[in-house]
Amino acid sequence: QVQLVESGGGLVQAGGSLRLSCGVSGRPFNHYAMGWFRQAPGKEREFVAAINWRAVTTYSDSVKGRFTISRDNAKNTVYLQMNSLKPEDTAVYYCASDGIRWRTVVSGTIDEYDSWGQGTQVTVSS
Repeated sequence: QVQLVESGGGLVQAGGSLRLSCGVSGRPFNHYAMGWFRQAPGKEREFVAAINWRAVTTYSDSVKGRFTISRDNAKNTVYLQMNSLKPEDTAVYYCASDGIRWRTVVSGTIDEYDSWGQGTQVTVSS
Protein backbone atom coordinates (compact mmCIF):
# COMPACT_ATOMS: atom_id res chain seq x y z
CA GLN A 1 0.00 0.00 0.00
CA VAL A 2 1.39 3.36 -1.05
CA GLN A 3 1.49 6.04 1.62
CA LEU A 4 2.30 9.72 1.16
CA VAL A 5 2.73 12.08 4.09
CA GLU A 6 3.06 15.84 3.59
CA SER A 7 4.55 18.30 6.05
CA GLY A 8 5.80 21.86 6.15
CA GLY A 9 2.64 23.88 5.72
CA GLY A 10 1.78 26.87 7.86
CA LEU A 11 1.02 30.56 8.01
CA VAL A 12 3.35 33.01 6.29
CA GLN A 13 3.20 36.63 5.24
CA ALA A 14 3.06 37.63 1.60
CA GLY A 15 6.54 37.59 0.11
CA GLY A 16 7.68 34.86 2.46
CA SER A 17 8.78 31.28 1.83
CA LEU A 18 7.84 27.78 2.86
CA ARG A 19 9.15 24.34 1.97
CA LEU A 20 6.79 21.43 1.77
CA SER A 21 7.97 17.83 2.07
CA CYS A 22 6.28 14.59 1.11
CA GLY A 23 7.60 11.23 2.23
CA VAL A 24 6.59 8.18 0.21
CA SER A 25 6.51 4.51 1.16
CA GLY A 26 5.11 1.34 -0.33
CA ARG A 27 6.55 1.58 -3.85
CA PRO A 28 10.00 2.15 -5.42
CA PHE A 29 10.05 5.92 -5.17
CA ASN A 30 12.65 6.52 -7.87
CA HIS A 31 10.57 4.75 -10.51
CA TYR A 32 7.66 7.20 -10.43
CA ALA A 33 6.92 10.79 -11.24
CA MET A 34 5.62 12.93 -8.40
CA GLY A 35 3.35 15.94 -8.40
CA TRP A 36 2.08 18.71 -6.18
CA PHE A 37 -1.48 19.98 -6.41
CA ARG A 38 -3.48 22.48 -4.40
CA GLN A 39 -7.09 23.18 -3.60
CA ALA A 40 -8.44 26.48 -2.34
CA PRO A 41 -11.83 26.75 -0.64
CA GLY A 42 -14.64 26.54 -3.16
CA LYS A 43 -12.29 25.74 -6.04
CA GLU A 44 -11.25 22.62 -7.87
CA ARG A 45 -7.95 20.93 -7.21
CA GLU A 46 -5.31 22.33 -9.52
CA PHE A 47 -1.88 21.32 -10.70
CA VAL A 48 1.15 23.08 -9.24
CA ALA A 49 4.29 21.19 -10.25
CA ALA A 50 5.59 17.76 -11.21
CA ILE A 51 8.90 15.97 -11.47
CA ASN A 52 9.52 12.76 -13.39
CA TRP A 53 11.84 9.92 -12.42
CA ARG A 54 14.67 11.63 -14.33
CA ALA A 55 14.07 14.83 -12.33
CA VAL A 56 12.64 16.70 -15.30
CA THR A 57 10.22 19.29 -13.96
CA THR A 58 7.12 21.11 -15.11
CA TYR A 59 5.15 23.93 -13.49
CA SER A 60 1.86 25.70 -13.76
CA ASP A 61 2.11 29.23 -15.11
CA SER A 62 0.87 30.64 -11.82
CA VAL A 63 3.90 29.40 -9.86
CA LYS A 64 6.63 29.30 -12.50
CA GLY A 65 9.68 31.21 -11.33
CA ARG A 66 8.54 31.20 -7.69
CA PHE A 67 8.19 27.51 -6.79
CA THR A 68 10.73 24.71 -7.22
CA ILE A 69 9.97 21.01 -7.09
CA SER A 70 12.77 18.57 -6.32
CA ARG A 71 13.23 15.00 -5.18
CA ASP A 72 15.68 13.08 -3.01
CA ASN A 73 15.51 9.45 -4.04
CA ALA A 74 17.72 8.37 -1.15
CA LYS A 75 15.12 9.75 1.28
CA ASN A 76 12.01 8.81 -0.75
CA THR A 77 10.95 12.43 -0.47
CA VAL A 78 9.70 15.10 -2.84
CA TYR A 79 9.89 18.79 -1.94
CA LEU A 80 8.17 21.98 -2.99
CA GLN A 81 10.12 25.14 -2.24
CA MET A 82 7.74 28.09 -2.38
CA ASN A 83 9.16 31.61 -2.56
CA SER A 84 7.56 35.01 -3.04
CA LEU A 85 4.30 33.66 -1.73
CA LYS A 86 1.08 35.51 -2.51
CA PRO A 87 -2.30 35.43 -0.77
CA GLU A 88 -3.72 33.61 -3.79
CA ASP A 89 -1.35 30.71 -3.03
CA THR A 90 -3.45 29.96 0.05
CA ALA A 91 -4.74 26.40 -0.27
CA VAL A 92 -4.40 22.85 0.94
CA TYR A 93 -1.41 21.37 -0.84
CA TYR A 94 -1.36 17.69 -1.81
CA CYS A 95 1.46 15.53 -3.10
CA ALA A 96 0.66 12.69 -5.44
CA SER A 97 2.41 9.74 -7.02
CA ASP A 98 2.08 8.89 -10.69
CA GLY A 99 0.34 5.60 -11.38
CA ILE A 100 2.63 4.46 -14.18
CA ARG A 101 6.24 3.51 -13.69
CA TRP A 102 8.94 5.22 -15.76
CA ARG A 103 6.63 7.83 -17.29
CA THR A 104 8.85 10.49 -18.86
CA VAL A 105 6.28 13.06 -19.96
CA VAL A 106 4.57 14.28 -16.83
CA SER A 107 1.58 16.52 -16.84
CA GLY A 108 -0.88 18.14 -14.54
CA THR A 109 -3.61 15.66 -15.32
CA ILE A 110 -5.05 14.54 -12.01
CA ASP A 111 -6.13 11.16 -13.40
CA GLU A 112 -2.50 10.18 -14.01
CA TYR A 113 -1.85 10.12 -10.26
CA ASP A 114 -3.10 7.15 -8.29
CA SER A 115 -1.92 7.86 -4.75
CA TRP A 116 -2.39 11.02 -2.70
CA GLY A 117 -1.34 12.44 0.62
CA GLN A 118 -3.69 13.88 3.20
CA GLY A 119 -2.77 17.49 2.41
CA THR A 120 -1.09 20.30 4.30
CA GLN A 121 -2.54 23.79 4.75
CA VAL A 122 -0.66 26.80 3.45
CA THR A 123 -2.01 30.21 4.39
CA VAL A 124 -0.48 33.42 3.06
CA SER A 125 -1.55 36.62 4.76
CA SER A 126 -1.51 39.98 3.01
